[in-house]
Amino acid sequence: MLLISIITINYNNLEGLKKTIQSVTNQTWQEFEYIVIDGGSTDGCAEYIKSQNDKIDYWVSEPDKGIYNAMNKGIVQAKGEYLLFLNSGDHLFNNNVLENTNHFLAENDLIYFNLNFVDGAKSWIHKYPERLFFSYFILETLPHPATFIKRKLFDINGFYNEGFKIVSDWKFFIESVCRHNCSYKKIDETLSTYYLDGISSKSENLKMIFDERQLVLKTGFSAFLDDIDKLDKYEKGIINIKKSRKIRLLIKLGLLNKF
Repeated sequence: MLLISIITINYNNLEGLKKTIQSVTNQTWQEFEYIVIDGGSTDGCAEYIKSQNDKIDYWVSEPDKGIYNAMNKGIVQAKGEYLLFLNSGDHLFNNNVLENTNHFLAENDLIYFNLNFVDGAKSWIHKYPERLFFSYFILETLPHPATFIKRKLFDINGFYNEGFKIVSDWKFFIESVCRHNCSYKKIDETLSTYYLDGISSKSENLKMIFDERQLVLKTGFSAFLDDIDKLDKYEKGIINIKKSRKIRLLIKLGLLNKF
């Protein structure tokens, strides 16, 4: 049986933690290990985790150095072949989702699903592309709470960079796909629910996200950025040509093929 490690990190989010843990422990399929890393919360989280001790394979409540330090602690403890990061406040889509999707976990390094976004009273299913390109990662990323990551990728690519506050999971994905050419597969099923109230979703953090991403791109992918810039200029040039009245007339007269 393929072992899965589900990792939840938390800090002072008792109600969110309860929602996350219950979504994991209520699964109809239980062939996984569950790891909870708490950053030394003072709002009763440690007591709640302890009350769920029989359903959690490993947990700790102690100060850490931030989000990615907590995730890395979970990776160190994980014994699964595939890891899923389901942070405090987010939850699995329904109680049957692991039973219905675990059979997809085979061979590929990254296996990603659709993600249910919730923003206040609104919710929607976001679907991700089947093919991934460097240009996709310039502005987008894979759904961290809906992506199973093969444990060996952390040996190849390294753990999450603790020097960044927000984009280390994005950095991990772009390096895995575009530098290490890892294998991946998109599954058109919804795995998890993500609430748009986390650190990466807050508007005041947009500049930090941009700056951290630019640092990664400029230090690790500068040649790729040059190509993207050139292609963007070519595309704009082609669009301008298509808008030309003379070109449209030549196409209409059959003297030039439509392009």
